[in-house]
Amino acid sequence: MKDQNYAAMSEHAHVDGVYPFPAVMQTRTIETNGISISVRVGGHGPAVVMLHGFGTTGDMWGHLASALIEDHMIVAPDLRGLGLSSKPDGGYDKKNQAADVVGVLDALGVSTAELVTHDIGIMVGFAIAATHPKRVSRWVAIDAPLPGVGPWDQIKQDPAMWHFGFGGKDMERLVAGRERIYLDRFWNELSRDQKRFDEVKRQHYAALYAQPGAMRAGFAQFLAFSQDAADNRTFLAQGKLQMPVLAFGGEATFGPMIGAVMRCVADNVEDVIIPDCGHWITEEQPAATTKLVVDFLRCRS
Repeated sequence: MKDQNYAAMSEHAHVDGVYPFPAVMQTRTIETNGISISVRVGGHGPAVVMLHGFGTTGDMWGHLASALIEDHMIVAPDLRGLGLSSKPDGGYDKKNQAADVVGVLDALGVSTAELVTHDIGIMVGFAIAATHPKRVSRWVAIDAPLPGVGPWDQIKQDPAMWHFGFGGKDMERLVAGRERIYLDRFWNELSRDQKRFDEVKRQHYAALYAQPGAMRAGFAQFLAFSQDAADNRTFLAQGKLQMPVLAFGGEATFGPMIGAVMRCVADNVEDVIIPDCGHWITEEQPAATTKLVVDFLRCRS
């Protein structure tokens, strides 16, 4: 069955649009930590929590959910303020968003989970693992840095990272009605081949980010980085994580650096660079990404 799943991933590696979740999965709204979180749930077995980042939503995980559904419980939420989750004014530091996700797990009766995280999702994942280490059995971290960790000061000084400080009411007015233009910058510049983030996907995510409050929430994810850096330094002072970690990224973006970053926070790290790939891993190289993650999660030695 696993080989069949991999074949299916290869066959449909670059179909246009968002890859569908398995039909057995349902979308639920869970009230937690003072907000509503939209979450896709389905399957039976060890729980896998999939956390997206900026520029996508939980919809990005269809390929991986399809490969794991036969022997895992899939939990794929939209982060606070994004997708179909509610969009409060505050609470976007990653320690607080970790509490959002833990609240979802509590509501679903999940005591222990494996984490698969991308972009901003990595930062939320680290906060979950640091604050609830016994509840995280394995962690997959995909193509992003951690505020306050390793080469963070060098990263945030890169002029290409100007969006870290972009936000506020005037910036919200600037992008209102132009969400697609703003998002195209990320999809284009962070891709190895921008055509892989196809037009149907762009229309899908642009519509979600055009919802009232969505871009404000997106900006808030980045504007919280100073607080996140302070929280991460506090986490590090408590010692490194001990669960197995798979760290990987695209060769054109953060892949060459992610292993070093994760070794700053965890003792048991395996790192991989995905060739011919940029930041949008599940869109650019879905078959390779899926096989890496599935093999790692099914290795329980």
